[in-house]
Amino acid sequence: MNYDVIVLGSGPGGYVTAIRASQLGLKTAIVEREALGGICLNWGCIPTKALLKSATVFEYINHAKDYGIEVAAPKADFGGMVKRSRGVAEGMSKGVQFLMKKNKIDVIMGTGKVKTGKKVAVTSADGKTADYSANHIIVATGGRSRVLPNLPQDGKKIIGYREAMTLAEQPKSMVIVGSGAIGVEFAYFYNSIGTKVTIVEFMPNIVPVEDEEVSKALAKNFKSAGIDIMNNAEVTGVDTSGKGCKVKVKTADGEQVIECDVVLSAVGVVANIEGIGLEDVGIATDKGKILVDKYYQTNVPGYYAIGDCTPGQALAHVASAEGITCVEKIAGHHPEPIDYKNIPGCTYCSPEIASVGYTEKAAKEAGYELKIGKFPFSASGKASAAGHKDGFVKLIFDAKYGELLGAHMIGANVTEMIAEIVAIRKLETTGMELVKTIHPHPTMSEAVMEAAAAAYGEVIHL
Repeated sequence: MNYDVIVLGSGPGGYVTAIRASQLGLKTAIVEREALGGICLNWGCIPTKALLKSATVFEYINHAKDYGIEVAAPKADFGGMVKRSRGVAEGMSKGVQFLMKKNKIDVIMGTGKVKTGKKVAVTSADGKTADYSANHIIVATGGRSRVLPNLPQDGKKIIGYREAMTLAEQPKSMVIVGSGAIGVEFAYFYNSIGTKVTIVEFMPNIVPVEDEEVSKALAKNFKSAGIDIMNNAEVTGVDTSGKGCKVKVKTADGEQVIECDVVLSAVGVVANIEGIGLEDVGIATDKGKILVDKYYQTNVPGYYAIGDCTPGQALAHVASAEGITCVEKIAGHHPEPIDYKNIPGCTYCSPEIASVGYTEKAAKEAGYELKIGKFPFSASGKASAAGHKDGFVKLIFDAKYGELLGAHMIGANVTEMIAEIVAIRKLETTGMELVKTIHPHPTMSEAVMEAAAAAYGEVIHL
């Protein structure tokens, strides 16, 4: 069959791309080898948030007395938490199936491979292969857990994020290698339900891409919760010959050995670009990523790529935005290229982290003269009432023009607050305009206004 657009992969990049293409009147098909929704809906964003919600509820119950409620000693049902998480994922995947039917998108189940002549060969589960052609082929094959040579994943003792969501039983102890979003989210989850957690991070701070003040605040919170953190440390090997694991960690003080039940490798993701025909078509890659222009066309006309298999940020919302931009350009529209300096990042541990734009260090290195405002949630009425006084909002302004260069938040529900900052930066709103924007009281979001006021010496509640 001939299509206007064939999308290879049905993650948040692929399925959103397919829907937008169909909305634009393009005859569209999507190829998926496993389950609609890809890693995000089935094994990433959504099911992990379901696990984290279970952990949060468990923590609330454990601290019920703080809210004037007497509760008998609760017990974490690990299997029940996993079951709920899988149920949420399955429900979301069925939702994508509905969206495909609603938008008249053909779903082709099987493993896809791009071919010359604008064709895609799809091999189904029974081994049969069929060719499909399209005027435009969009690769959205996503990524998978990165495997390091000294951390070969066996799926049992040394695991990736996928296994971490479906373990048969809760481990008593766990070493997590890497402290990006995946690492700290699982650290929070497992620690909150009673697993002894140790984080090993190669960089000087955990969540190393965040502003240093945020990193230090999270580390302080994690340590008070009983999580051990080893910075400037490197796992050189894991002995799995015994019942558990013996993790060899190189530190400034020499090598240490940590014993645990399970090691979780959370050292990032690698793109899924092997075996999908890129070499046969002549599509250029570099450092394991597909090279594209600002509208996601590869070096071969008619072939495009979006999401984690390209050099941009490996985030679900980035993949979705890239796909929409790509097909709008294909349809003859004039979409604005994505501004990668205004992409929000969210981490859903507790306390949550949300950020966008320059860190303080990066802004100084870029040569800006800064005005910095910071407002702690300890001074927020809503945070006090909710029992979540940890954290702060930090805003970084260009002192000369008032441009909001960056925002960094740590605290309860800050992932729901960052979109305001993204919109403000998109609209090029100045610091004083933000100070004069009336925020509702009492809300956590008031901290944004107060932080802006602090930068200009007009803060009220500090």
